[in-house]
Amino acid sequence: MAENRVGRTGAAGTGIPARGQAEGAAAGPVGDSGTVFNIVIVAQAGRLQHEALLFAASLRATNPDFSGRLFIAEPQPGPLWPQDPRIADPQTREMLIALGATFLPFESRHFGAAYPYGNKIEALSALPDAPFVFFDTDTLVTGELGRVGFDFDRPSASMRREGTWPEIALYGPGYTATWKSLYDRFGLEFESTLDLGQPDEYWERYLYFNAGWFFHRSPAAFGKRFLETALAIRDDGPEEIVCQPLDPWLDQVALPLVIHGLGGGRPGPELAGLDGDVTCHYRLLPLLYARESDRVVEVLEQVSAPNPIKKLLRGSEAMRKLVYQGKGARVRAMFDRDDLPRREQMIRNAIKREKLWLR
Repeated sequence: MAENRVGRTGAAGTGIPARGQAEGAAAGPVGDSGTVFNIVIVAQAGRLQHEALLFAASLRATNPDFSGRLFIAEPQPGPLWPQDPRIADPQTREMLIALGATFLPFESRHFGAAYPYGNKIEALSALPDAPFVFFDTDTLVTGELGRVGFDFDRPSASMRREGTWPEIALYGPGYTATWKSLYDRFGLEFESTLDLGQPDEYWERYLYFNAGWFFHRSPAAFGKRFLETALAIRDDGPEEIVCQPLDPWLDQVALPLVIHGLGGGRPGPELAGLDGDVTCHYRLLPLLYARESDRVVEVLEQVSAPNPIKKLLRGSEAMRKLVYQGKGARVRAMFDRDDLPRREQMIRNAIKREKLWLR
């Protein structure tokens, strides 16, 4: 049967395979490194709760014997949130737990609603101190995580990014001066971070990540450095970045400094399954249908098909129209995956013209 290509049936009537291990039982090794690790994503009310359901369902379906724990980090109400950010729907919370997730409350002390990307920074302090992989919630797991060769002593992060930062002004500092000022600000060596195969003053020469996934041995150590670095850049950055935009790029500006400072760097071939055939950071459903592989579409549509999950996901206009009403196929037919437009904005504009840009 088609559903068996994704996973076996089980788990509290969800149509998703049961965990290979009871909650709280001793974990076995996962990954080429032989190290048990936890996964953390961030979720809150709104679109992220639907993305969290898809992430958890895809992890369960493709990795039913995953030995670590899946944490749903959830910001708590406080002065930095004008509204309660938690997932209020009890059925969604129950489904996430049924899919094997553990809710992880954390306090927003520095970012909150003004900079929600800061959730991924502040959530790390609440994690148990064991090796971890952070994924953006708008990610699907499509293959076996055990095939990814994580080295948790050498952190890394996603290279699926464009040259979004810094923005070079005609008479302002260039890439080298801008990035070097940040390494100098934190007492970090700069030259070894350069990709000398790229031209001088070309953005890919400089260490720059997408924060869609990253990992390390210790969430406490990584989170502390990430927070301190981000706050220093925001509140006391070097002169060279005074005119640079930091919203929404602050986390991605800080991330290479954190990773380099902890002895990491660009991902090697052992991590190719991330942003490859093991995970997909799709970002938004219209982009998924436009540019991702047939396997990604297959996983999306199969894990969202069981009725208990469908009932919860239909609250998302994008899921309702693109997946359940089949309009994602129209988006998919607009693009040749082997010859996509060079810039993402071109893809977005084409989808918007068809009135199918749904979030």
